[in-house]
Amino acid sequence: MNDKPIGIFDSGIGGLTVAGEVMRQLPNENIIYFGDTARFPYGPRSAEELKKFVFQIVEFLRGEEVKFIVIACNSASSAALEVAQEHFYIPIIGVVESGARAAVQVTRNRRIGVIGTKATILSSAYVKAVHAFDAGVKVFQQVTPELADFVEKGEVVGKEIERIIKGYLKTLIEDDIDTLILGCTHYPLLSATIQKIIGKEAVLISSAEEAAKEVGEMLTRKGHKRKINEAPNYRFISSGDKSKFLELGSRFLGREIKNVEEIKLGQEGN
Repeated sequence: MNDKPIGIFDSGIGGLTVAGEVMRQLPNENIIYFGDTARFPYGPRSAEELKKFVFQIVEFLRGEEVKFIVIACNSASSAALEVAQEHFYIPIIGVVESGARAAVQVTRNRRIGVIGTKATILSSAYVKAVHAFDAGVKVFQQVTPELADFVEKGEVVGKEIERIIKGYLKTLIEDDIDTLILGCTHYPLLSATIQKIIGKEAVLISSAEEAAKEVGEMLTRKGHKRKINEAPNYRFISSGDKSKFLELGSRFLGREIKNVEEIKLGQEGN
């Protein structure tokens, strides 16, 4: 069991920010990463579609004999984490709860902002998660539908992305938040631009970093950490064009990706 890989998946390559953090914090663990690039983006999808996609990918990863699964996508976590946990006999975590917990711990004025895709924000998953830790904290949400697309194209700096982010953050700044949850695993690559616009006093919470911490805690608690002192094996799989994955993936991951497998799950767009 301990030598089995951790399965991590996302709608595209944004979840590589989570995989990179897991590699950094748990350098001994084997990892299989699945990017559902053929069906990106997940943000505009319905909850039923997202549940279908999540079940397909979890079934695939179970077939690869993973010991633990991370849904490294806020949209998918918001829509399908609970039903997946109930349905599958394998530990599965998302990225919402750990980010919410960290935000509650660091906020000083108890005013937290959340930016994310339409699916994530409409689910109010972060509002519910924050209030589960502290019902007195005020949560302000903002849909930021274009940001993941910019990141997937590799456009993370420049005047155009700054203009768009300023528009999205305007009301959150007026709401006097002191903590901002980056409610999409693509957004850590925009951290520098977001911090510049929102101000250095605001604390940015990366769901990637917090989710990786939770993975480590759960593996320790269950006694499933890999103990073999050999170099870990990393596999990267894309449901769509692997050339784009190879081109941008290393930037997300923070290290070179040398090979990507291409595996289809169902029909593209379904």
